[in-house]
Amino acid sequence: MGMAKLITGIHHVTAMAGDPQTNIDFYAGVLGLRLVKLTVNYDDPGTYHLYYGDYSGQPGTILTFFPWKDIPKGRAGAGQVTITSFSVSAGSYSYWTDRLAGRGIDYEGPEARFGERALSFRDPDGMAVELIEAEDARTGWKSGPVPKAAAIRGFHSATLAVARLDATARLLTDVMGFEEIGPEGNRRRFQAGDGRPHQIVDLIETPRERRGFQGAGSVHHIAWRVPSDQEQAEWRTDLVSKGYQVSPVTDRKYFHSIYYREPSGILFEIATDPPGFTVDEPLDTLGQTLVLPAWLEPSRKELALILPKLDRLEVQHA
Repeated sequence: MGMAKLITGIHHVTAMAGDPQTNIDFYAGVLGLRLVKLTVNYDDPGTYHLYYGDYSGQPGTILTFFPWKDIPKGRAGAGQVTITSFSVSAGSYSYWTDRLAGRGIDYEGPEARFGERALSFRDPDGMAVELIEAEDARTGWKSGPVPKAAAIRGFHSATLAVARLDATARLLTDVMGFEEIGPEGNRRRFQAGDGRPHQIVDLIETPRERRGFQGAGSVHHIAWRVPSDQEQAEWRTDLVSKGYQVSPVTDRKYFHSIYYREPSGILFEIATDPPGFTVDEPLDTLGQTLVLPAWLEPSRKELALILPKLDRLEVQHA
């Protein structure tokens, strides 16, 4: 693999949800992420696309949702990203257990894992989420409802349930440039770069588990970050040469994307860091109004009649 193209970590995770207001209240209100972009699903403009992250929505912090109000629940299983894990500072565990308990949210932990502590719970749609205490120089969103010292910094890692662990491991190491760190319990850990938070992925082999299916509370895909269009083009050429079915480059306005599936069927994306979320809104007011791509602007009035009404977008510091 040439040095010109490197996967530098998780870019974003995209999941499916039910009621959009409930989703905003949980991720912005309870977890204290910033809603950095309120737009629509370009493939289904009658549905929102919600982006959460740190103050500016830096790659490695972005969790996005397609919320369909009446969508059936998904089922976790083989062939899925089954846990999305965020990084929080060491010593914030008791703050988070108190915060979750105070809102009637059941949690499990602490679980010791690779020398760190993990706190596990589920969002309103049943998606598994973790907060992991870790050394992380990122600051998160310091103006949200969670105090700066305990604020979510961004992603820590993701857990993938795969039916053929060795095949996925070979993709990660031999093709995508990850390094295997080793096993712990039923997990095998891999890292990009030097293994800082958001550069980590865990594989769990589930050969006898039923395959999962997508719905509310399930992850749609995981995206890996690259610095530019040039590196992305090199990745596409390399993956195609190795027999992977890779999509053409798609312009997602805030980044450019290519898609392919790993051996157990999980949808992988490689996304560029630029151009970012300030291409159509000022940094200070990200996520406060509905933003549409130019080709949908003529339909703004019609979409306003279709999209569910939202009462609360910005959750300020308590």
